Parts: sequence; structure tokens; C-alpha cells
Amino acid sequence: MSIGNIKPELLAPCGSMESLAAALKSGCDAVYIGGLNFSARQNAGNFSHEDILEAVGECHRRGVKIYQAINIAVFDSELESLAEEIKFACDAGIDGLIVQDRAVERIVRESCPDMPLHASTQMTLHFADGVLWANEHDYKRVVLSRELDRETIRKLSELGVETEIFVHGALCMSVSGQCYLSAMIGSRSANRGLCAGACRLPFSSTGKPRDKYALSLKDLTLIEDAEELQNIGVSSLKIEGRMKRPEYVSAATGEFRAALDGKEYDYELLRSAFSRSGFTDGYYSGKRDSTMFGARSYEDVTDMTASLTQIHEKYKSECPRFELSMRLTVKRGENATLTATDGVETTTFMGAIPQEAINRPLTTDAAVSQLGKLGGTLYRAGEITAEIDDGLMLPLSELNYLRRQAVEHFDKIRQDRLTVIKDFTPASYLPEAPEKPKKPASWWVSVEKLSQLEQIDCERVIIPLSLAKSYIESGRDPKNAIISPPRFTLHAEKVEANLREAKALGFDKAMATNSGYVYMLPRLGFETVGGFGLNITNSLSADEYALDGLSALTLSFELKAAQLSGIRAAVPKGAILYGRLPLMIMANCPIKAETGCHNCSHSLTDRTGTVFPVQCRMTGGEDYNELLNSKTLYLPDKLGYFDIDFGILMFTDESTEEIKAILEDYKTQTPRKSGKEWTNGLYFRGVL
Repeated sequence: MSIGNIKPELLAPCGSMESLAAALKSGCDAVYIGGLNFSARQNAGNFSHEDILEAVGECHRRGVKIYQAINIAVFDSELESLAEEIKFACDAGIDGLIVQDRAVERIVRESCPDMPLHASTQMTLHFADGVLWANEHDYKRVVLSRELDRETIRKLSELGVETEIFVHGALCMSVSGQCYLSAMIGSRSANRGLCAGACRLPFSSTGKPRDKYALSLKDLTLIEDAEELQNIGVSSLKIEGRMKRPEYVSAATGEFRAALDGKEYDYELLRSAFSRSGFTDGYYSGKRDSTMFGARSYEDVTDMTASLTQIHEKYKSECPRFELSMRLTVKRGENATLTATDGVETTTFMGAIPQEAINRPLTTDAAVSQLGKLGGTLYRAGEITAEIDDGLMLPLSELNYLRRQAVEHFDKIRQDRLTVIKDFTPASYLPEAPEKPKKPASWWVSVEKLSQLEQIDCERVIIPLSLAKSYIESGRDPKNAIISPPRFTLHAEKVEANLREAKALGFDKAMATNSGYVYMLPRLGFETVGGFGLNITNSLSADEYALDGLSALTLSFELKAAQLSGIRAAVPKGAILYGRLPLMIMANCPIKAETGCHNCSHSLTDRTGTVFPVQCRMTGGEDYNELLNSKTLYLPDKLGYFDIDFGILMFTDESTEEIKAILEDYKTQTPRKSGKEWTNGLYFRGVL
């Protein structure tokens, strides 16, 4: 947590060694990188193990921290390799890991507890209980969701956990960690680091997507809020862009460095380095409207091309970071000495014995001038003094040698001091497969309206929290129901109040649609079921949520059926097996931005003519819209491939008659003949 007048760190993105050099020479306080595996930017250049070792040295020599993003959803088949990658990060001296998957949390806790963990924005932590949940699980820092305003950020930064926010770069249309659009369209999962950027392609709410980019937001910049950002309580200001070129990294880092230091910055240079029709301040001001939308234009590209040389020149030279003070002593008949300090260490270096001067004796002014030539190093000259006996000569080359010794020494001791190797003790991580009798899966029905439940026979019903009161008033038994709070909310206090009311009405089970609810719901006395938004894709993650007290888990629909069936879970596990899968949570409505609410089409159309329904959720503490898949998941004849304890049939606009028929299809495993377009989802083709 940023305290008092301590400045938050400026955190720069690095997708390659050249970008690293650009960030370091432009004044960052920390960088984040990805390895060749397990990084949420798999299409960036990324860093080999040899590169990482070099990068750690270059960063620590400059007093800069280096974090590694190991922030994708991991499969069971990858857990051994994941542990090896974490061990390498420990051995290399990485300063912290940015994490999405709780398998990393388990491995770190059991094998290298000294490795700091940062909860990635992919974990969708955006209200107080999410931050407190992360703190309870020993995450040192929480990267907050991008959709928060300044006051929410301020309040979350007061909870005693370091917070990090994005201040510049691309804005996703979807809340991070909850986007499945790229995966569903082309099997390239955003949660696996291979997002294809489908949202940047033409979409429209009018059915005519040509030149309409309804899912494309402008890039974010908060550079004009630099002064306020230093007093809002956050610990780290993060620039997005590991897939961007070095010139972008340099421009964003350098201009933010200037702004944070109270110096003049070049907004136009920042814009020309990369933008999408200019910038937006995103959600920071609390304003959500059409001005946030924008796409990459021809002018944006030409402006960038014209500015590359100018930007490149700006990071040619080293950025001085430390002050070096020196005292030279030259005595007759004794070795010359240079005592130097960087403010942390003080060391004396020995040079040659001076000679009697024949023509020009060494003067104090000449010595001070020569020692102060620190260009190209990490140092600026501090106090430089010299004590020289009269009539002595010491070559300038000898002064250069002494100065070089000092610079190299302080570089090395700083690098050694900051490169902290963490002990890694290998362990057996995979939990034992629980023994349980084989029995048919039970059927849970999720609905949007109570009328959809008429004469429906199922083991469990899942209803929105907003329907809790009317559910009771209709005479139904709350013990059979699971209430589902909003998947995203900017009004957590209101949601909590509604949950307390539901508890008083007799509801005792609720769905944790994100990790914040994993903390909130048990606190309120609910039996908690894990929702698909937790992105559980492996047995370690499943075990971690079971240890949190969850009574059942909904596994990710990005798993293949075989992968899903192989998950070892200590509690019942299930999956969504019917419905229009949610592909995005959108905090800014694309339809409202394009046509206004009064002309709402309740759908978006892409460039191929495919129509994606949009479900409005802007009441009762809900602050988002959901983009749904164009096709309906339908698998009654594929159930033999799933070894699960329960299947969720998720209904949106289906009638009671349709629901009864579909439920019967699943119970009998008999598909009906219909002209409707169905999909198997990702259960048989999987994701990359």
C-alpha cells in the first residue's frame, strides 16, 4: 500500500529484451515479463531462461524490480512443467509472480513460500471481499479490475494489501478473466494467453457491422491524473503492452516518468506511439459512455510510423538513477585512492603511485571534472572532492580507471544485493483422486425468470439474487435453490445487503461467481458453490477452492470433456452442459453507446452476419451486460464422455415447455431433431 509521500512504482511492460532496454532507459521502477510458457501474452516475443537471467541482472543492477507473469489457466498435464517454471523463477531471483491460476498459489505455498505472489487482473478482484480473500491467501499485491473508478480504487487501497492499477494501454471490452469470445470463435483462449482480439473486428447492434466497432474501446491513459495517482493509495501504476514495440514502451514509460516527477510530458508523443483514435480515461472518472469507444485508424498508424525515430532516440542513453559521491586522495609516495559512495555502500579503490610533475601537475579542478564524467552510466555526480599534494602528476587515464572501478563495483554489489534466490523444495502436488461410487449426474437448472420453473423437476435450481424475494412469495422451498449474485458489481455493499435479506428468507446456498464471493458468502453464512467464472481448469485449483470450504465446483467450459472428467476434486464437480454460454462481461454497454437504450436490439452482429445476444444486467447491484454465444450448447447424446457429479442446464429466454423438453432430452440422453443450430462448445475441440 502506498503510504505518505512514498511514490507508487511505475511498472513497465516488456515483451522482449529490446523492450526491456527501452523501459529501463526510460525510467521505470519495475518491469513485468513473461517466459516462453505460462504467460498471458503468448504472442509476445517473451523471454527464454537465458534471457530471464540476463534481464534479472540488468534490472537489479539498476535497482529495478522484475516480476514474471505466470498468469494463464493451467491444465493437469502441465502441472509438472509449471512447477519447473516456478523453480526457475526462484533460482533466477525474480521479485514476484503475477498469478491467475491457483495451482501456482499451491506450488508456491508448498515449495517456495518466500516467493511473493501478485493476484492478476485475470482473477477479477474488484470489491473489498476479493482483496481480503487475496490477503488471506498470502497474495502480496492485487491487480484490480480495470473497470473501477477513483473512489473505489482509493477504498480498496486502504485495506492493507498492495494494489496495482492500469494507467495506460489497451482496454479490453470484457472484464479481465471473464472473456471467452476468442476461445469460442477460434479456440484461442484469452485465459491461456492466446486471445485473437476478436473484439477489435467489426461488430454492430444495428445488424450492419461495416466500419462499426461496437466492442472496441480506445486505449487508456491516466497521465493527466498523474498527481492524483500518487496520492490515491495504490502501490503500482501499470502500463499495458507486452506485445507492443520497444518505442511504445519507451514513450509510455518516459512520459509517465516525467509526469510523476512533476515535469512536462509530451501527450502528442504518447498518442503517436500508439492509440485508437485517441485516448480515454476509461472507468477512472466513473463515466461510461460512447466517448470510450474507438478503433485503430489509418492516421493512427501513420502517426506512429512518423514518430518511431524520434522515440528511439530518446532511449539511446542510460537513465541515471543514483548519485555517486567521490573523494580523491593523491599523496606523494602513496597509492592514489578514490573513496566513493552511492548512499548505501562506501568503498575505497586504490590506484597508481603519482609521479613528480614535469610540466603540468594534476589540479583539483581537473580531477573533479574528470571524475564527474559519468555519462553512459547509472550515476549522476554528487559531491566530488580531491586532496592533491602540490607538484604531482596522475594520468587522466588513471582517474578514468578509478571512476570505472567505482561504477562497476556499485553496479555489482547492488545487483548481488537485490537478486534474492528463493529456496525451492520439490513436493508432490497433485491431490489424491477421491473414492466415490459412480452414479448418474444430477441436473441443476439455471433460469432468469421464475415462470421458467413451472412444473420443472430437477435436483437444484439456480436463480439470480434479484429473484430471491419473489421466489419465496411464490411458495417455493429455498432449500432447493442456489442464489447467484452478480458476476460483476460496483455496489458490493448493496449486493451484501441483498444477500443478507436472502439469508433471512431461508436461502442457505449461493454461487461464488468470482473469488470475492468465496470470501463474502461463507462470512454471511452461506454454503458456497463455485461458479464457472472461477476458471477452474486443474486439480490443484479445484483442491484450493475445496479447502476454502466450497461444497461443489463448476469447472471451466474451456476444458475438453476428457480434461474435465480427469479433474480430481474433493467435492462434487460439475459443468455447464446446456445454454448460451456467456462470452463477455461488459461494464460499458456497446448497444447504448451505438444507438441508445431506446433502440436496443439486444444483440450484436459480427462481420460474418453472426448474431450474438446481449443480456442486460444493470439492476439490483448488477453493473454489466453479458455477450452470449450465437449458438446454444446442446449435448444430450454426448453425456457418456463426462465423468461429473452434476450438469448445469442454463436457460435464458426459453419457455417452460422448452425447458421441460430439453430436461427430458438430457435425462434420456436422446437428442431431438430440430433445425436449430447447436454447438458442442469447446468440450471436444478444446482451446490452445
